[in-house]
Amino acid sequence: MRSLDPSDPPAVGGYPLLARLGEGGMGQVFLSRTSSGRPLALKTVRSEFGLDPGFEERFAREIASSDQVRSPWTVSVVDYSAPGQRPQWLATEYVAAPTLADRVRRRGPLPEAAVRALGAELAEGLRAVHRAGLAHRDVKPSNVLLARRHPLLIDFGIARAADDTRHTRTGGVIGSPGYMAPEQITGGAAAEPGDVFALAAVLVYAATGQGPFLRRGEEPSAAQLLYRIVHEEPRLDDVPPSLVPILTDCLHKAPRSRPTAQELLERLGPGAEEWAAVPPPGLAEDLAAREAELRALPAAPTAVTAPPVPPAPPGFGPPPTAYGPPEPAPPAVPAAAGSRSARIRTALAGAGVLAVVAVVAAATWSGWAGDGQGTRGKAPSPSPTPSSASSSASSSSGSTAADALPASWVGTWRGSGPGSTAGDGVFTARTTGVSVTLKLHAAKRGGLVGRQVSQVTEAGSGDDIGCTETLRLQETHATTMVFQAVTSTPTDPSAGVVCRPGNLYTLTKDGADTLALGDEGSQTAGSPSRLHRVGALR
Repeated sequence: MRSLDPSDPPAVGGYPLLARLGEGGMGQVFLSRTSSGRPLALKTVRSEFGLDPGFEERFAREIASSDQVRSPWTVSVVDYSAPGQRPQWLATEYVAAPTLADRVRRRGPLPEAAVRALGAELAEGLRAVHRAGLAHRDVKPSNVLLARRHPLLIDFGIARAADDTRHTRTGGVIGSPGYMAPEQITGGAAAEPGDVFALAAVLVYAATGQGPFLRRGEEPSAAQLLYRIVHEEPRLDDVPPSLVPILTDCLHKAPRSRPTAQELLERLGPGAEEWAAVPPPGLAEDLAAREAELRALPAAPTAVTAPPVPPAPPGFGPPPTAYGPPEPAPPAVPAAAGSRSARIRTALAGAGVLAVVAVVAAATWSGWAGDGQGTRGKAPSPSPTPSSASSSASSSSGSTAADALPASWVGTWRGSGPGSTAGDGVFTARTTGVSVTLKLHAAKRGGLVGRQVSQVTEAGSGDDIGCTETLRLQETHATTMVFQAVTSTPTDPSAGVVCRPGNLYTLTKDGADTLALGDEGSQTAGSPSRLHRVGALR
């Protein structure tokens, strides 16, 4: 982390920039914060990628897809740039932890027990990615964070949207060529077996301090390194003997001959201790120092005016078939006995333009119909159909429907509420505050129109049990708009909540800078009833 350069902008996408975190082949990474103080890693995309006419659409599609992967081994997507905005950017949760590359450069290779634990944890992470029908495509030491509870895989949104062939650009390569699978080099194929190959190469680096196709002390060109990956066998001389057979299989030239992430986990798991039980030497001290550095930074301003967003190009956005009907929420990840996520976290923590339902991992409640409304004591009423929502909205606005979000709605909106003390501790949560940020960009009816981030503070624990939703513009009626949540995921993945998509929300513009939320019963008590445009005087 270092200070901003004089040429750096004060904010990107409405988020204030506080420090520089790094720079890579895809762009620059900055430290930022939300208005409530949550730290963010904000990565801007290099301008040359924006010259590709197909990159913007791939960028939005890949980020929306990657956002569906929430697990203890990935960081959550918080926000990303609207169509037409420059620079393009992606904001994810920030974790004050070193990358594997940083750790090995400063302190040398990891002990064998830590390497095995690291492999088992990252195999779990890849399994979650693959089960979502995705591939990471850029597993490398600088994309692995050595966090306190779990190692984390980062940065597979922008990288996936880049040229899939990963071929050379101005003499170099996108990403790290030492961790690319042979089929990715020769044919541009980037699927699950390529992730397993890359993970094995990362584990070789963790165990020896160098990749499997490098000789100690040399610095080959990218072309030499890529040739070795395709034509030569990996060098595993310094790898602990117990890991050699596993890594040899993962580094097989033929994709079909490699184990899957699940099979790799099964082979590593029996001999792998918990990551938290075998941290690399010095990691705890490093984490404490980084966390203290983060606390010492100034808080973000309460309001930063977002730059105007140009209209979306015609036809922008993934087709509806890219999403299909709302998917059921994944089961909560089992937690060790005594940890905070092992206890019951069934909470109605909806906020403003969302409804959150947290469920017990291994239990169901017969009174809950699973539609994300979560009304306790009775089966919730079915969500309104688009036609019924249209009728309701038309009657309130007295206007005919248009085909797009009005320009006056585009921008960032925020609201806060007091929370509620009416929770029963089992099916509803007592909350001490609710904050909602809604970001809308230009979109036609039926297209993705933005997202909202809710931060809901649970009484007692202080945990954030809010949800983050990607919104589709369902209906338009003069001063009233109907939105549907296409995806819904925990704002804080460690909070132990499950968020379900599919809810419909009606908002009415009752002033130049104010949106009022219709009372459909989907939002929890204590949520804001109005959202105000960021930067507006009030």
